[in-house]
Amino acid sequence: MTGAEPGGWLEAVAGDPPTSARLAEARRLQDMLRVEAAYSRALGAVGQVTPEIADAAASAIETAQIDTARLAQEAAEDGMPVPSLSRQLRAALPGELHGALHKGLTSQDVMDTALVLALRDILDDFETRLDRVDAALADLDARFGNAPLMARTRMQAALPVAVSDRIALWRRPLAGHRDRLAELRPRLLRLQLGGPVGTRGTFHGHGDVIAGHMAKALDLGNPETAWHTDRAPLAELGGWLSMVAGSLGKMGHDIALMTQQGVDAAKLKGGGSSSAMAHKVNPVSAELLVTLARYTAVQLPGLHLALDHEQERSGISWTLEWLILPPMLVATGAALSRAEVLARAIESMGDSRTEEGPSDP
Repeated sequence: MTGAEPGGWLEAVAGDPPTSARLAEARRLQDMLRVEAAYSRALGAVGQVTPEIADAAASAIETAQIDTARLAQEAAEDGMPVPSLSRQLRAALPGELHGALHKGLTSQDVMDTALVLALRDILDDFETRLDRVDAALADLDARFGNAPLMARTRMQAALPVAVSDRIALWRRPLAGHRDRLAELRPRLLRLQLGGPVGTRGTFHGHGDVIAGHMAKALDLGNPETAWHTDRAPLAELGGWLSMVAGSLGKMGHDIALMTQQGVDAAKLKGGGSSSAMAHKVNPVSAELLVTLARYTAVQLPGLHLALDHEQERSGISWTLEWLILPPMLVATGAALSRAEVLARAIESMGDSRTEEGPSDP
């Protein structure tokens, strides 16, 4: 998350090392080099350079040693890293290979496609973790599902139910999130190729064919046109992240209330200590799920503001995406990890005091 140092206390509390590692600049740089190499090979496939030059350029790009300090310094001036990357690659490659390097491509083609490569890996991981959370909840249901529990509406005692009924409320949204992710993937995991103004006009009439070669090489969808100003799939991703974190936040909120003294409808193994009150065991993971849900939700309007990419390219909204989307991904990953840990930390569930209480529908 923004402000969390690797190995620091904030990352330990609310971070997600696997997601942060996949979004690290070193990995993103490798993604950009993959895109540049795929473009070079595509130029050879359509005859703009010979296949030998294309392959040599692509191989040199993939193994290029990039000065990341210089990249950062020049990115501060250019507003993005690709101009520096392109200059460094041009200096590293022999002159006879320059015709297969970046010519006709634009920074947004490289960075958007590189982002999609990272998103593909992260979403695959998130789907696996959703399954693990669901499995942990299914195990809870098998262990405690038949135990009685007082249902509560508006935080007041309502009518007796079973623990299984409460767990079902936590599990039910997870299947919907998996379905929505499957629907989103084709709209999101797509090549970006438009050239400087998004028209594919700088590829000598070969733009669509080049896009096809690149999409195949990178195993991405191949849209008919560039999506450089159509950021709806990224906003849709933000909505999905917020819904996942929100569902897990509901689970955390319920468990935090269930562990309250006087309610005692759940007992957790372990918990957080207090610096002032030694008798306390705080439901930290449960609380954190609520926090992460709220954090992710408040980022979503910012991502929606970034839908406004003025004219043919926006430096404003594009940069806003860079600031907002990665922390949302990290927060959602943290919520998935914490949810599984929390579910497996529950030692007992149920309430023997399930006499019928007042209910206000």
